[in-house]
Amino acid sequence: MSTKHSNNLQDLQYFGEYGGVNPSISDSSTYTFISAKTMFDTFEGNTEGCYLYSRHSSPSNLYLGEALAALEGTETANVTASGMGAITAVILQLCNTGDHIISSRTIYGGTYAFMKNFLVKLGITTTFLDITDLKAVENAITPNTKMIYCESVSNPLLEVADISALSRIAKQNTLPLVVDNTFSPLTVSPARLGADIVIHSLTKFINGTSDCVAGVVCGSTEFCLALKDVNNGAGMLLGSTLDSMRAASILKNMRTLHIRMKQHSANALYLAKKFEQDGLRVVYPGLSSHPGHLIMEDQMNPEYGYGGLLTLDVGTLENANTLMELMQEQKLGYLAVSLGFYKTLFSAPGSSTSSEIPIEEQEEMGLGNGLIRFSIGLDDDIERTYSMMKKCLMDLKILDSTGIKA
Repeated sequence: MSTKHSNNLQDLQYFGEYGGVNPSISDSSTYTFISAKTMFDTFEGNTEGCYLYSRHSSPSNLYLGEALAALEGTETANVTASGMGAITAVILQLCNTGDHIISSRTIYGGTYAFMKNFLVKLGITTTFLDITDLKAVENAITPNTKMIYCESVSNPLLEVADISALSRIAKQNTLPLVVDNTFSPLTVSPARLGADIVIHSLTKFINGTSDCVAGVVCGSTEFCLALKDVNNGAGMLLGSTLDSMRAASILKNMRTLHIRMKQHSANALYLAKKFEQDGLRVVYPGLSSHPGHLIMEDQMNPEYGYGGLLTLDVGTLENANTLMELMQEQKLGYLAVSLGFYKTLFSAPGSSTSSEIPIEEQEEMGLGNGLIRFSIGLDDDIERTYSMMKKCLMDLKILDSTGIKA
């Protein structure tokens, strides 16, 4: 990450209403106008600088939005009540009936279901493809294509998108590149690599405490204002509004994001290397065996590592479920969906976070029944964690005594 990018975030400083070191929380659903004309102008679309109604915006949400824009290096940002609230608003703002989307085939199951099952009801179609196949992306573009969509590091297969290359393709065809960066905040900066719009589920790493649901759209001032337009803004009219209290708590948690991401990444890299040496089928962008390793190295901010997610394939769903239950009993983490928590979280995505994707498509993309997705926690003794995890693998005969996969 560049020094300028880092400073943009750490230089943000807001006084509270009474001089507090934290901004005051705006605990109001509606706001007073000094004059009737100002209210009229706001409804006519002249909304910048005005607080109309908390579904439109609030001071607390704007504070958080400014911090997230600084994080991603965009002009501004709109916060939402969930990651899906951000994703759906962006898509419906950009696409109309008859339009077409190009999307990575390996994306969050909820995003996949929205594109495949919901958008078709509106006459919007999606081509799902291997986003690492740039020629396939170029060939999929039609006169009706309105956006290219991907995740920086995909859920759950951890494919690495070549954002710079995708941006060139998008710009050559006058298309916006929309990137979900939920898996890699700070690690990857999509807007600096050419992405037009960056989305996060703030629920995950950015908040970091698994106690709220929220999202964000980072982009140009023009696009973010369009999302909030009272007449035709998808963000405003779909009503995915983040509560001010939650916005304030996420802003506080963001202050430790740089420390947390370094620890998540360091722990994940340690475990990935050890498990690979043991002969397990491990996928992690920090391993030279990962197909996207060189692309990741080229576009990452090295001081924040390769991210906190890795996958292990233990062969069968029975093996995966038994292993996860044993690791939870041993207090190594939680059998739970989501990611970015201080404890390790693990799940079998084929039957959970990616269950919306049909089985035959899961098999085609390489999402096997035995795949476990790990969000590695902030353990301060990762060697102990590895030893305990390895013992679980050996007890279940997934590894033999020599450490070679049985």
